Amino acid sequence: MLNKEIPFLRIVIPFCGGIISGLVLKPAPWFIAVCALVLFSGFFISRIFNKRQLNHFYGILLTLSIYLCGLVLSIIEKKQLSTLDQKEGHYICTLSEYPEEKPNSMRAILKLHCVINGSDTIPIKGSLMVWFRKDPFISKLLPGDILRLRCKPVPVVNRGNPHEFDYRFYLENKGIKYYSFAGRENILAHSRPEKPGLRYKSLIIREKIIEMYSARGIADDRIGLVAAITLGEKNLLDPEQKQIFINAGVMHIMAVSGLHAVILSMFIMNLLFFLRGRLEFLRILTAVVLLWGFAFVTGLTPSVLRAALMFSFLQAGRLMKRDVNSINSALASAMVLLIARPSMLFDAGFLLSYAAVIYIICFYRSFYMKIRFKNYAADKVWQSAAVTILAQAGTLPLTVSLFNRFPVWFLLTNIIIVPLSSLVVIIGCLVPLTYPLRFISVPLTLAMDKLTIITELFTAEAASLPLATIENIGMISFESFLFFVFIFLFTLSLLNRQTIPLRVPLIALGLLACAGTVRSINDRNSGELIVYNGISESQVAVRTGRKLNLWSESDTIYPEAAKHSMTRGLKVYPVHTLSGPCLIESGGKRILVCDKLTGSLLQSSRPDLVVLKGKYPSIDRRASPDIMPETLVIGSEASVSPRITASQRERIATIHDIGVSGAFRRRL
Repeated sequence: MLNKEIPFLRIVIPFCGGIISGLVLKPAPWFIAVCALVLFSGFFISRIFNKRQLNHFYGILLTLSIYLCGLVLSIIEKKQLSTLDQKEGHYICTLSEYPEEKPNSMRAILKLHCVINGSDTIPIKGSLMVWFRKDPFISKLLPGDILRLRCKPVPVVNRGNPHEFDYRFYLENKGIKYYSFAGRENILAHSRPEKPGLRYKSLIIREKIIEMYSARGIADDRIGLVAAITLGEKNLLDPEQKQIFINAGVMHIMAVSGLHAVILSMFIMNLLFFLRGRLEFLRILTAVVLLWGFAFVTGLTPSVLRAALMFSFLQAGRLMKRDVNSINSALASAMVLLIARPSMLFDAGFLLSYAAVIYIICFYRSFYMKIRFKNYAADKVWQSAAVTILAQAGTLPLTVSLFNRFPVWFLLTNIIIVPLSSLVVIIGCLVPLTYPLRFISVPLTLAMDKLTIITELFTAEAASLPLATIENIGMISFESFLFFVFIFLFTLSLLNRQTIPLRVPLIALGLLACAGTVRSINDRNSGELIVYNGISESQVAVRTGRKLNLWSESDTIYPEAAKHSMTRGLKVYPVHTLSGPCLIESGGKRILVCDKLTGSLLQSSRPDLVVLKGKYPSIDRRASPDIMPETLVIGSEASVSPRITASQRERIATIHDIGVSGAFRRRL
């Protein structure tokens, strides 16, 4: 029975259900208290009448209790973030990480402690993302530095485009609800604590290790790649380097993950081979301590924490001479992380890491045994290929849903790149340990530099191959879930027909096809006007069925429209270039796109909706209110709002400023 072999399965599922429910359910405290009282009473009654037929009742109560715990913890975490006044104030805060250099600014994450209001000091919780003007002083700040900052918090909002990345939700899960702009002069006081916190120390140590790499001979154009592979520090990478690794399907080697932890733990265990027998506990203890030290230096990312916790659980069972179920250990580590921070459930790294590791644990043995090689080298290559295929299969739905791409040559690149990066990780850990001994650390650094060159060259070649990556694909979250269920059941059926007959994954495939068909039918029988909230320009679109027509000053399809079309599977037609006023008729509505709305233009076109574009849109104040449109949309590129008379404003039912209210959508 699964509930006996994997007891954490019946704990993690309802707990995650409670966390997800926290996104939409906001029960009052009294309702939660009543539910807790009812559940407690149920437990008490089930213990008094402890009969076999009540076992199911006890299990239901336990499941509901775990669900309620997940819901409560999720609500508590969200409520811990303080609501700030949107006015200038003085904030006492701590720098959470090194300021990240951007093309025109420096981005810093500040942990808020209190706001000073006159003579009062009001405690607050949460973090603030601050964009500083470039200054040598800002670049020299260290994690853990305490600042008194004068700034005006601004709430983080989304652009409102269909199927866009939920940036507000992403930052809120990291404890950030506000951002601000500041300069050196806004820092009123600065101090450096004698004993910074543990996490701040880890970031400072990581930076010192990168300096060690440079001092021992890593070239400046490769230090970013070395730091990314060994320590997960991607701020030093060029955008071109990131894109190459993304296209080749090996970006995961730059995100310190369970792969790095597995490589390091296996290396340590093999290195301490002489501590077997009675000293086995010392071997395991050393490996666990060093692995947690690696997790500490790399910033305690979710994937490394998962691997470190899972390794610790497995080795603890080994010391107690008990068989430990690997899936149960993985779920136990997930439970620990989710109790500490429930919002981690929505972290892409967390989802990708656990999807990959659970898929590998479930299917690796059976998949590997399908093909046997007597040759040692061929067998090792097949082992690597099997792990790569299963990890890619487990994360495929998330990859398509989150990143809208699929790396075609992932198998070829991973078989070669993963062993190379493994050597880089191992050497990268040895260099700081042998740093005082130049005759050892210099040759090690030279070897790491050469391996990095080979890794970068091979990745660039793989990324340049024909069809290196399939782009412009996507699916909504529900379809992604059904896709994952189908892949899981299909793999299970493929490897063990007796357990799962083929009709079961085919049913899942049918459900996925039905979901796509329903979405397709809904799209085909509807139409809408969309004015995207772009960074440089508001692109106008009319969707008729599954066709998307665009109007813009440029013939470029902007990212907002591209993301929408990829996710919904829409066919995008060539962009209609705007050179003057344009009247669009669709769905019985007349839509006028222009930058200057004159009385004669209104009289001749008689529009139902008007989209005012351009940096300085204007409306003829002499235009009769009787010919004003029902809806007025002002583009995001407008630096000033057009002036409208009181009588004209009364005639216009809806005025939508995209720069303020986000993208505009209207059914046609």
